[in-house]
Amino acid sequence: MMRATTLKASPAALGGLVAYYAGLATDQVKIIRGRLVFDRPKGGRTRTVPLPDWVAVELSEHLRRFPVEHNDLVFTSREHKPLNRNHVNNYIWHPALRAAGVKPGRDNGMHALRHFYASALIDAGESASAVAEYLGHSDPGFTLRVYAHLFPSSEARTRAAIDRLFGAASHRQNTSTTAGTPGL
Repeated sequence: MMRATTLKASPAALGGLVAYYAGLATDQVKIIRGRLVFDRPKGGRTRTVPLPDWVAVELSEHLRRFPVEHNDLVFTSREHKPLNRNHVNNYIWHPALRAAGVKPGRDNGMHALRHFYASALIDAGESASAVAEYLGHSDPGFTLRVYAHLFPSSEARTRAAIDRLFGAASHRQNTSTTAGTPGL
């Protein structure tokens, strides 16, 4: 079952498409300075993603338990064949949802893990351009159009930033100007 566990964790922790992980070969991924570098993903571009420690442990354990040869697929079926996205959804993901008491549906398919990843990054304060880069979007504008509702309102941050900048300066100026003035 570890084979499926690591596959289920990967989109949630790295934001990739399930079909991409299903066809991921060992020569397409490298770890460079704590970042996973995926070669030739969607759009033929390289995608670089920060590698969370627990994902590194999961992937290492997966590769220890299910060793692969050079250029072999990282995730395969029990028969060592490429995974089919529909098979993953119907026989791995949906049973996991049911076991957790969640009714499987389009809104919580494996692709939802990619949205979960983006949501977690936005909630943690990542910029739209960083989220776009990690998802492999070539245009941060696309990321904003999809996830704009998740970014916090900037009005409160704008007021606080200007108050910090000018409010503190204004307070200092008033204090030094009015220090000897009675009633102020």
